[in-house]
Amino acid sequence: MGSLFLQKGMLVWICLFSLRLICGYSEVAQGSVFIDGKNAIGRTDNNFICATLDWWPPEKCDYGTCAWDHASFLNLDLNNIIFLNAIKAFSPLKIRLGGTLQDKVIYETEDHKQPCVSFVKNTSEMFGFTSGCLPLSRWDELNAFFNKSGASIIFGLNALYGRSVHPDGLSVGAWDSSNAESLIRYTVKKGYAIHGWELGNELCGSGVGTRVAADQYASDTTALYKIVLDAYKNFEPRPLVIAPGGFFDEGWFRELINKTGKSFDVATHHIYNLGPGRDEHLVDKILDPSYLDGEADTFSKLQNVLKTSGTSVVAWVGEAGGAYNSGRDHVTNAFVFSFWYLDQLGMSAAYDTKAYCRQTLIGGNYGLLNTTTFVPNPDYYSALLWHRLMGRNVLSTTFSGSKKIRAYAHCAKQSRGITLLLINLDGNTTMSANVAFNGTMLHQRKHRHHSHRKSSSIRLPKSRKIASNTRQEYHLTAKDGDLQSQTMLLNGKPLTIDSFGNIPSLEPIFVNSTEPLTVAPFSIVFVHIPYVILPACS
Repeated sequence: MGSLFLQKGMLVWICLFSLRLICGYSEVAQGSVFIDGKNAIGRTDNNFICATLDWWPPEKCDYGTCAWDHASFLNLDLNNIIFLNAIKAFSPLKIRLGGTLQDKVIYETEDHKQPCVSFVKNTSEMFGFTSGCLPLSRWDELNAFFNKSGASIIFGLNALYGRSVHPDGLSVGAWDSSNAESLIRYTVKKGYAIHGWELGNELCGSGVGTRVAADQYASDTTALYKIVLDAYKNFEPRPLVIAPGGFFDEGWFRELINKTGKSFDVATHHIYNLGPGRDEHLVDKILDPSYLDGEADTFSKLQNVLKTSGTSVVAWVGEAGGAYNSGRDHVTNAFVFSFWYLDQLGMSAAYDTKAYCRQTLIGGNYGLLNTTTFVPNPDYYSALLWHRLMGRNVLSTTFSGSKKIRAYAHCAKQSRGITLLLINLDGNTTMSANVAFNGTMLHQRKHRHHSHRKSSSIRLPKSRKIASNTRQEYHLTAKDGDLQSQTMLLNGKPLTIDSFGNIPSLEPIFVNSTEPLTVAPFSIVFVHIPYVILPACS
C-alpha cells in the first residue's frame, strides 16, 4: 500500500491521495520522462500566469444561459475579500482588462465630459450591444483596488474609435487616438501603474465582427507607441505597447510586425481551440492528446514569424478560454479543464511564449473564480501551483510509454533544481515513471543513488540526509473521481477557502528519491526535484 516516511515530525503516506485509484483499481504501466537539461528551449516572464477581466454586462447570454452576472469590471464587487485574496496570492498576477466590447467603449476623461452611458443590449448592433462608457470614477476605483491587490495591469484600448465599418466587414480609416490618449495621460498624472497598453480586440486577420487591414493596424500601433513614449517620458519603466489581441493569421501578423519596426513590444493572440461552449464533446476533445497537439502549429508558426522578422517583439497568449461564447458550465469551470489549461501553459511556454492570459479571472463559465461566489474553481489552483513552482527556463521534455501522458519541465522557481509536470489523460492506467536527463537514467534505489552516466549534465548531492534526497509532490485529482466536479483535491484533501476568505496553503507531500514517481489515472502531478541540478538551470 505504500511506504511511510518521517519528515518534519509528520507521518506522510506515499500512496496517498486516492487509494481507490492507485492501490489496486487500475492497471500499472511503466514509462520514461526524458529531459534535456543542457539548454533552455524557452524563457517565460517571471509572472507567466495572466488572467482577464471582461466588459460583458449581466445581459450577455449564450445558448439561453446568462453566465456573467456582475463580473464585468464595470460592476464587479471590489470589496469582496475572496477576490482580493485570490489576486494577492500571486504577488503579482497579470490582469488583462479587455474583450469584445472594448472597441465600443468611450472613456470619460477630464477633457471628455459627455454623459457616461452604460452598454444596452441591442441585437441589431455589432456584438449585440450599444456603445458603453468607462466612468472616470470607476477607473479610479479599479486602480485603487489593483494597487491594493498588487496586480499588474494590461488595458485594452478602443481600436475602432473613429473608424467606419463597411458592409463587407472591413473597418476603414485611421484610429482616432484622442480618447485613448486622454485616458493614458490621466492615468500617468494620477500615478496609476500600468504594465501594458494593448490596441484592439480580435480585429486582425478575418476579424470577429469586423476587421482592420494589417498595414493600417501597423500605422495605428505606431501612433500608440508614440503616445506612450511621450506620456511616459519622465517615468520608468515605460508600459509595454501590445497588439493586436486577436486570432493568429500568419500573413497578417508578419505584415504587422514587419511594418511596425520597433514600435511595439508584445504580439498577443487568442485561443479558443475547443470550439463553441455548447459543444457536447468538449470533454472528449480535452482528453484526446491528438486534439491537444493541434494547437502546437499556431505556437510554432508565431515563433517562426518572430524569429525570422528580426524583431524584439515577444509572444503572449492574450486571451484563452478554450471554448468560445462563455465556455460550458461543469466543463470549463471544472476539474477536467485543468487537463487542457495546464497542457496549454506547458505547450505555449515550450514555444517561448512569455505570458498566458486565461479568459477569465471571473466571469462566464470559464472563470478561475466562481462568477457569483468568487470561490476558486479548480483551474485557479492549477494556475497558482504553476506560478509558484515553474521557473522561467523551459526544458525540452518528452514522455515514452503512453500517448496519454503529457509531460513538461522547467527549472524550478523555488530552488536550483527542476519542476516536472505530468498530466495523465488515461482513466484506467496508473503510470510509474522513470526520469532521464540527457540520456542519463537515475536508478533510484533505497539508501543510495546509483546512476549510469552518459553525460556530465547531472550533479547529485553528496549528502545522504533525507532532506537533500527528498522531492515534493503535488497530486491533483477530482473529488469523488468526477471529472466534472468543481472541487479539486490536493494530495487527497479538498482545496477550499476558510471562513475568512483565505486561499488555502498548497502543501506538498515529501517523497524520498528512492520511491518511484507515480501518476494516478485522470490526475495531474507537479514534482519539485531540488536535488537534480542541470546546466540550463545553473
